[in-house]
Amino acid sequence: MAPHAQSTVPQSASAPEITADVVVIGGGPVGENVAQYAIEGTDQTAVLIEGELLGGECSYYACMPSKALLRPLAVADAAAHLDGVSTPEVDTASLLARRDTWVSQYDDTGQVEWAEGAGMRVVRGHGRIVGEREVRVEDPDGGPPTLAHATRAVVIATGSQAVVPDALQPLSPWTSRDATGVQEIPGELLIVGGGVVAVEAATWMAALGSHITLLVRGDALLRGMEPFAGEHVLGALTALGVTVQLGTSAVSAERADARDSGLGRIHGGRVTLQVEDAQGRREVTGDEILVATGRTPRLADVGLETIGLSPEDITGAQAPTSDDATGAPLPSWLHAVGDASGEAPLTHWGKYRARVIGQAIRAGVTGEALEPVPETVPVPQVVFTDPQVTSVGLTAEQAREAGHDVVTSQVPFGGAAGSALLRDDVSGTAQLVVDRGTATLIGATFVGPEASELIHAATIAIVGQVPVHVLRHAVPSYPTSSELWLRLLEELPTELRTT
Repeated sequence: MAPHAQSTVPQSASAPEITADVVVIGGGPVGENVAQYAIEGTDQTAVLIEGELLGGECSYYACMPSKALLRPLAVADAAAHLDGVSTPEVDTASLLARRDTWVSQYDDTGQVEWAEGAGMRVVRGHGRIVGEREVRVEDPDGGPPTLAHATRAVVIATGSQAVVPDALQPLSPWTSRDATGVQEIPGELLIVGGGVVAVEAATWMAALGSHITLLVRGDALLRGMEPFAGEHVLGALTALGVTVQLGTSAVSAERADARDSGLGRIHGGRVTLQVEDAQGRREVTGDEILVATGRTPRLADVGLETIGLSPEDITGAQAPTSDDATGAPLPSWLHAVGDASGEAPLTHWGKYRARVIGQAIRAGVTGEALEPVPETVPVPQVVFTDPQVTSVGLTAEQAREAGHDVVTSQVPFGGAAGSALLRDDVSGTAQLVVDRGTATLIGATFVGPEASELIHAATIAIVGQVPVHVLRHAVPSYPTSSELWLRLLEELPTELRTT
């Protein structure tokens, strides 16, 4: 482990100091969770340091606003595919107002009240580690910094930030924040990327009236999921009028008057991209460009160097499973959780890890037993396109690469009475991935209407290592989408029923 540097804070009588048992840098849902679990039921204290809105990216710029925009569109699309009802029309002003309601008008007063009611102290400003268990907080209003001392633990929960390729940075492009916070709707929107942010944003921006061109470097959408997932979403986006160009890379870019004109507003003049595909180079243009090329842990300015660490030390640390809940090479008092840790950049996963780490910090005080962590804890994910895509565990390809003897079962999403009733023309696919040797589920993917409501059963089956012959006795109600489970289990080899 790298040597730990001493505090580099200039001592000043005017600089306020506070002391708490746990100091958390980052007040998103993950930071809130780890602080809550670390102190609940004890007389321990916690400080949440946040330089933006308490509640973090998910509450204001990601999960909540995107789903607030997508849910009404999904209901309208369902109505369009059901005889007996008329199709609702999109009311742009009302849809954006709904988004604003769900992000509390970008006001975190309610979040602060909750945190303080749960026993956490909120400190505004940018937090930076300056020594062992010491965090300096810069006052956003220009006042003297605050020095926060942690008697037990410092937790880095600073989240992640959008990655913008060098060639596109001069354009002042939209990132996911602008897409969820849209105020001015571009007539023509270029989206660079083919992952979750790209396909979800394409869905709601097309419904709001933008003509979308999706520029995807790879040969498929949603790479890393089962291939059929990306194929279904490609078909759905095409039906919405989205132009999807696979195997296409941006080479250079131009834009007049590029500037940050505010959240969700058009950031300058027309955008011109030189792109390259198998046929050569060509030009594409649009009123705005959304760059959805991934995210990176926000670790560049949290003071790791003052304690002899680098961002790679944080993201390369092993999962915290030791008795003191730390993962080498971090010192015992330092933890990283959520997107900042380099683990799956999903709010629900970060909150899960926060609960585990927070309980371990608390156990160090109370002497309570650590909650046991199952051998396998898979990461579930939902893509809220239409159809929805949801998965957990390993894809068939990933399972084979990991050395499993793989058997799969696959049925059309409308292959059960309950799921077929959801729409008059249901499309989609459901698939299970099973390890033949143990006859247990190791992966599942569902693509179809309301598919997100099916995945938790698969998550439970994987975590609990429930064998196929037991799952067959979990009786689904009729007629519901859960009947797909029966169809999928019946498609598996019969010898797995008695293993």
